Amino acid sequence: MINELYRKNAAAIVFNSEGKVLICSRIDFENQWQFPQGGINKEENHKEAAFRELKEETNISSVKHIASYPEPLQYDFPPHILEKFKKIGRTNIGQEQYWHLFLFYGNEKEINFNSYPEEVEFKSYKWIDIMQAPELVVNFKKEVYQKVCNYFQPIIQKHIK
Repeated sequence: MINELYRKNAAAIVFNSEGKVLICSRIDFENQWQFPQGGINKEENHKEAAFRELKEETNISSVKHIASYPEPLQYDFPPHILEKFKKIGRTNIGQEQYWHLFLFYGNEKEINFNSYPEEVEFKSYKWIDIMQAPELVVNFKKEVYQKVCNYFQPIIQKHIK
């Protein structure tokens, strides 16, 4: 059973024509990488939320939705993050994530982390093999990343030329 204390979240994995995925370096933590993700608003479904978060965090809109992970995945926040959230009134103990895979067909110049200056989350990006992603994320996200990367890797391979 999914705990209501898990924040509903949508995540986007973007791959290019070479089969590489976009991973972004967080602005607030040194050497922490992740895929674009964020909360789901009441008026949208998780696929819409994944696209919106991708647009807000990276400015990318030249994408085609390819696939969705078949079920939500959860992770728990570690104590130091729970303490930080407690101070700002958040009660979530973790995230319930809905994952989506998108093919990027635009120009890389489209990527701009400052398109929403009040919400800048990333400072840089790189294109990597999807199976490298779990090695680059914080420990508490590794298991979820391993599952989604294993699931989406063969789908990406089918779509590259």
